[in-house]
Amino acid sequence: MASNARNLTAGDATARNPAAEPVAQRPSDIGTADAGRPATVRSQERPTDERPAERTEERTDGTGAPPPAGSDGLTAAFAAPARIPLPDASGPRDAPTRLIAHGCWYPSADPSGTRLAFICDRGGVPQLWTGPADGEPVRLLDDGPDPVREVSWSPDGRWIAYTTAPGGGEHTRVLCVRPDGSDRQILAGAEPGSSAHLGCWAHDGSAVTVTVAVPTGPPAPASPSGSDTTSGDGPSGTGTGRGFGLDLGSGLSDGRLPDHWRGRAGETELLGPAPHTDRGPALPSPAVTVGTTPIGAPDGTLTATAFGDGLSAYLVDPDGVAAPVLIAAVQDAATLRVCDLSRDGSLALLRRGPRGRREAVVLRTADHVTTCVLPVADGDPWIGSFSPRADALRLRSNAHREFAVLLTAELDPDGRPLGWSTVAAREGSDLELLRYTRDGATAVLAWNIRGMSDVEILDPDTDTGADTDARPEEGTGSASRHISLPHEVVTRVTDANSRLALALSGSRRRPGIWWLPDGATPVRTPWSSRDEDAVPPGRPPVRPVPLRPTARDGLPLNGWYYRAPGRAPGEPAPCVIHLHGGPEDQERPVLDPLYHEILGRGLDIFAPDVRGSSGYGRSFVDADLGRGRFAALDDVADCTAHAVLAGPADPSRLAVMGRSYGGYLTFASLVWHPDLFRTGVAVCGMSDLATFFEGTEPWIAQSAAHKYGHPERDRELLRELSPMTRIDALRAPVFAVHGEHDTNVPPRESEQFVRAARERGVPAELLTLREEGHDFLRADNRRLFRRAAADWLQRHLLS
Repeated sequence: MASNARNLTAGDATARNPAAEPVAQRPSDIGTADAGRPATVRSQERPTDERPAERTEERTDGTGAPPPAGSDGLTAAFAAPARIPLPDASGPRDAPTRLIAHGCWYPSADPSGTRLAFICDRGGVPQLWTGPADGEPVRLLDDGPDPVREVSWSPDGRWIAYTTAPGGGEHTRVLCVRPDGSDRQILAGAEPGSSAHLGCWAHDGSAVTVTVAVPTGPPAPASPSGSDTTSGDGPSGTGTGRGFGLDLGSGLSDGRLPDHWRGRAGETELLGPAPHTDRGPALPSPAVTVGTTPIGAPDGTLTATAFGDGLSAYLVDPDGVAAPVLIAAVQDAATLRVCDLSRDGSLALLRRGPRGRREAVVLRTADHVTTCVLPVADGDPWIGSFSPRADALRLRSNAHREFAVLLTAELDPDGRPLGWSTVAAREGSDLELLRYTRDGATAVLAWNIRGMSDVEILDPDTDTGADTDARPEEGTGSASRHISLPHEVVTRVTDANSRLALALSGSRRRPGIWWLPDGATPVRTPWSSRDEDAVPPGRPPVRPVPLRPTARDGLPLNGWYYRAPGRAPGEPAPCVIHLHGGPEDQERPVLDPLYHEILGRGLDIFAPDVRGSSGYGRSFVDADLGRGRFAALDDVADCTAHAVLAGPADPSRLAVMGRSYGGYLTFASLVWHPDLFRTGVAVCGMSDLATFFEGTEPWIAQSAAHKYGHPERDRELLRELSPMTRIDALRAPVFAVHGEHDTNVPPRESEQFVRAARERGVPAELLTLREEGHDFLRADNRRLFRRAAADWLQRHLLS
């Protein structure tokens, strides 16, 4: 499973410190004239033994009851987040041990557009930095060891909000700091085991939205005495500790499920690969909805049959003057993010739902009435925004179509859509990034064209030719201007006042930030690493070439082939088939230090997009659902054959490697195609889908059930798809790598496969990286991982 670092994770919430937490403001208060910011309600004192989760919120009718659950699954509030001041942790104006080959990404501009906050790993771990767009020096704002995930500068310039992952794991917290490094504080996620996620700012900068997780599953039972401590939680005592019904000696599940899975009806359906060409309801339409069902009691007390987490979104004042304001709450949810607020605070745009079933929800904040629900695409969580007057909604959506486009709808005074129109669409390409400038007039679009980006700007005077009564396939205008990019892929677009800033990656450079001083020509920021510093001197990065395999059932596939330097054009070469995660990720032509290390050992790499990958339409993404996963396993063999027949890969010296879902495919390929590969390297991969469901985070399980099958209703299918079921077919040596704090795919998944391989006399090794989760973020651990993996591949393919 791919960790989508941008999805909310789960955790066991504990009681918050009442003295540090102001009483949550009632929801109706954000429907006032000053709803763009919380009302200046001073924190109220309450008895020290009062627990926030036990409070009730006053309703507008004065009953004192919690806000009622809505029919769309939005429910009563959970505990408000605690705000905890922290000591100053700003660092020097440059890193003491600066990495020359560093990356900079996720920019966010101050109101003037002259300074940028960003993430940079020049100190060895992703940290929060700030600096001028057109000069130096830059400054480290938080020198803590926890990796930074997201950054957002407040519209009034007074605060920078950011998300960190303590210990490198899946649980995150939201912090705020002044641009000079002072007043650092945790806004949400401070309690051990809790998790919080960053949303948008109120447009006046007075408050920021955060989502907090309230776990709904039952507590994990105590481990039986005498159980094998090398499985489940791992030798270091890490992992989830949710060992329900497991035979810890064999690594195989006994088929019994955790109580919170039993009797789960849910909405999960195993979908077939039918194309998404249904035009849907005629437009204009009041709302295109995807049915949802609230789980648990309407008063917010969840039952033991819950599937995911309880999530609550709050508007939080970093100054601590006003109490947190509840915006929305959902039970049994995979994700919830506040993507935008109207200028007056009367409307909120939410993104919710598991992967493959995302929804945009427009919520009236005064009465918590949902006025619109529309399916939206996976990928970037910032799905759209309101117009400045909140009389229009702009969304990046693939509702009733193969590829995501820019949709707009006029809104009535109550926030209901009057009709949808298509502003921009491209045949065969996804709209993957959408950003409007702060005045709401100019749209910046980034299109995904077979893995490469094309940036398009729609100016206010652009005549799109849109027709509000047009169906989604119609009404697309062509007037626009394009940005010539110096590198292949755009990962983020941010508004810098009258200018733009772009985060770029490419096959020959580390991630960097570029700004457009004239609005048209990208200029590299001085503190982003130079292209010539991307790798050590003497061996430049390899630019890949596209390959177009065809699956045995006729489905067109895609991939990128990297040729090791120094080999003659037709010379057969050992080749590593590298499989990405997701499954919905996509192989992009960007510099990967792992690839550079492997290529330097004289090994070619072919990185295909098997069915289930994004970038090629919804039908392709859904082609691996349920039993379609067997065809995805065939795709691995078909892509390997294509690398031999159409490329220079040596059929006698092949390896398979992948991370997350790619790690699952690696384990599976070694037992489904035991004579095809000489060795395999599986990174954070699932080896038994039953034990994976038992140990993963609830929100990940909810998305995974949609992709792989329900762990109760589809138990037999999951057993058939699990590599551990066919472990007796394993022939090739295997090297597994895992982060000790991975709660997405727990370390047990690698441990049990390695142990079973050794029991059958097959060479197998396991590398556990300390202080890492599902993503390896620390420079020393990344270096250790890629060198160990390259050593293993070199030893087995070149000996």
